[in-house]
Amino acid sequence: MCLAIPALIETIDDDRMAIVDILGVKRRVALDLVPQALRGDFVLVHAGYGIEVVSHEFAAETLDLIREFPELAGQDS
Repeated sequence: MCLAIPALIETIDDDRMAIVDILGVKRRVALDLVPQALRGDFVLVHAGYGIEVVSHEFAAETLDLIREFPELAGQDS
């Protein structure tokens, strides 16, 4: 099963590589597949790539669901 997680774009460099925040964890992801993405947007991240820009509401709902399952968020019960 594949999972894409919403991430908040914090910075974007000249090569369209971004630093994103996923539940407090910073990651570097490629934005080649979402050229319209801007700083402050949420993107779904899968395998190191932003694959879709999503609304803040969708991102919040999804992240809330992930937090309900600590094993998905990488947290111990």
